[in-house]
Amino acid sequence: MKAIILSAGRGSRLLPLTESKPKCLLEFSGRTVLRHQLDMLDKAGVDEAVIITGFMPQLVEAEVAAWDGGMKVSTLFNPFFQVADNLASCWMARHEMNGDFILLNGDTLFEFALVDHVMKASPGPISVTVDHKDAYDEDDMKVTLDGDRLRAIGKTLKADVTNGESIGMLKFSAEGAGLFREKLEQMMRTQDGVSAWFLKAIDALAKTDTGVQTCSIDGFFWCELDTQEDWADMNAASEKLLG
Repeated sequence: MKAIILSAGRGSRLLPLTESKPKCLLEFSGRTVLRHQLDMLDKAGVDEAVIITGFMPQLVEAEVAAWDGGMKVSTLFNPFFQVADNLASCWMARHEMNGDFILLNGDTLFEFALVDHVMKASPGPISVTVDHKDAYDEDDMKVTLDGDRLRAIGKTLKADVTNGESIGMLKFSAEGAGLFREKLEQMMRTQDGVSAWFLKAIDALAKTDTGVQTCSIDGFFWCELDTQEDWADMNAASEKLLG
């Protein structure tokens, strides 16, 4: 199993913390966000990780060079990170999507038990990890579900069709990887391709008979690092992440 980590962005909402480093290199409890992700993936049995870089790539490359875990880790530079969103980062890494893999955002933090659960689940060619809560805000990546099947995903979904939120981690089989690569190619040839999130491609696939499934991670701990408030929450929850 391979992991592809999208870490090209700077994290401007975390300034000044990200003035001189990308947010994947922010530290908590003596390790960087990236190191935490690599440690959890390695422990879960992932064989290889590819990190998509952009802002200050040399710092991420240095972090990778210092990696001393068991899995193979490499980087892939996206030179268009300042003018393109993460669908373009996925397109840059499409040649790495040649078998089973996990795709995750570089700002998603998770306990080992969560990724271990996702690794062992086998719901279909494409599986979107989904959590549930009582209410969702405009920044949540909301989902519409039909049982375990994904029907729609996006931040602008209305409350009456929202059944959960994506945590920014997806699992693909070899079949699902092929479907995703094809959709990336199609979308990058459109006028809005470079400005789109990769989950727009998943939303398009969910509206076909492809059968995009979901994997519930209810009860497992995770957090997202976007804002100063997230940073404070992550540090406060460091024991849960490292436990």
